[in-house]
Amino acid sequence: MTAICTETPRPSLLPALAVLVTVTSWGSAFPAIRVALGGMDPLPLAALRFALAGLLVLGFLLWKQPVLPRGLDAVRFAACGGIGIAMYNMLLNTGQKSVSAGAASFIVNVAPVLTVIFATLFLKERFRRWAWVGMGISMAGVGLIASGQPGGLRLGSGASLLLGAAVCTATYFVLQRPLVGRYGALTSSALTLLTGAVWLSPWLGEGVRQFLAAPVTVQGALLFLALFPAAIGYAAWTYALGHFGAARGSNFLYMVPVVASAVAVPLTGELPIWTTLAGGAMALGGVALVNTKGRG
Repeated sequence: MTAICTETPRPSLLPALAVLVTVTSWGSAFPAIRVALGGMDPLPLAALRFALAGLLVLGFLLWKQPVLPRGLDAVRFAACGGIGIAMYNMLLNTGQKSVSAGAASFIVNVAPVLTVIFATLFLKERFRRWAWVGMGISMAGVGLIASGQPGGLRLGSGASLLLGAAVCTATYFVLQRPLVGRYGALTSSALTLLTGAVWLSPWLGEGVRQFLAAPVTVQGALLFLALFPAAIGYAAWTYALGHFGAARGSNFLYMVPVVASAVAVPLTGELPIWTTLAGGAMALGGVALVNTKGRG
């Protein structure tokens, strides 16, 4: 008689699932933002999106009642929310008004290159000279992508704002990593989202007004952004970051632009042009070089 296996899934499956949720939700966010921008301005969109996500995580915090950070940890959480949520989404939303979803996702996702370098400087992780080569290739790819978008890579153009968003992402990843070990993945993500919502609160009233006046498609896109890429996506990524580390974990973000480009076709009708495809291949190739040969 064959024995029935009663083993529970190995804990190692949870980080893999967290990565899958992150990649799928974050990749879908880029075309969803393009849809939402059809009826809302960039800052009110960010404010309402994270106010809604903040309500969800506030319920989680009230239920769990974790130890709240004090002193330097509180400052670090405030910085994570200000840089990784508020500033990132301001730049991302404004940049996507003129840059297609697929191109935007490739530009923003050079963040792993910057993450490795920041992790080396601040977390004492090692990298080799190949990292600089990879960074150069990625930046050249970003330049090629930008050449096919309005304004190119000039200061203030959509592409330059998205590159600034990538810097914010890398800074956030490195800032938050020590906090995950002390407060846990879900608590760290919840506190970061909540502080990000507070930073964005000056634009919340206008966000509510625009949301109520927007078409149903715009409202649906915003609700999706609040629930999946914001609340669930950030929690999943924080869990994965705590398990894999800043530099190694960033490898999995290679697939985000692929998901974004694929979802954008049916959702927004945007077909990637050759500069996006070629530049995207260069950008991700440079990221791969940094995270393989570039690390010690």
